[in-house]
Amino acid sequence: MKRSLEEHAARFDEQADAYDGDNSPEYRACADLVIEHADPDGDDTVLDLGTGTGAIALALAPAAGHVIGRDISEGMREQARGKAADRGLDNTEFGEGRFRDPNLPDGADVDVVVSNFAMHHLSDAEKRDAIETIASLEPTRFVLGDVMFFGTPDPDEPFYSPDVDDPATVGTLVDAFTDAGFALTAVERVHDQVGVLVAERVPMKPPAEDSP
Repeated sequence: MKRSLEEHAARFDEQADAYDGDNSPEYRACADLVIEHADPDGDDTVLDLGTGTGAIALALAPAAGHVIGRDISEGMREQARGKAADRGLDNTEFGEGRFRDPNLPDGADVDVVVSNFAMHHLSDAEKRDAIETIASLEPTRFVLGDVMFFGTPDPDEPFYSPDVDDPATVGTLVDAFTDAGFALTAVERVHDQVGVLVAERVPMKPPAEDSP
């Protein structure tokens, strides 16, 4: 991570009021794909990491049993809570949390994990740690929309700022997912530097019984 958590949180606190109107078409396309692939049912608990102002969490709430939004920015969380109240959604909750410490309520079981345009702030090693933490929650599905490189990155593109962002190649992310016990079931390319990865947990095979 190129800046501290506190520095990132302060930066997003400053952006919170205008954040929703400041997103690119690629960001919105990525968010739509994350929502589509998450596909929770009425009993599922969804964890949205880097929830921001709650765009993904609130879109999934009507179809889910419960939605937990986690973000390091209190300004962003306040925006999400306000929008949930305005929409009359009572199955959402937004609190402080991060990829490597989601800070879940006691006893919470997570079925689906989503994240959009947040993990690219972590270094590659930190991304790997984050994916392993998410795998330990034993969700059935993890849908990641983010800045990621499908080829050689163009430094003139607007999707990331080298001073604060640290995107990974698609290959690096796929390796981290598979090493953590996930199988990639979809790779959606939105742009050379933006995409969505859908990962399903590989079920553990029961030990083979000895033949009589």
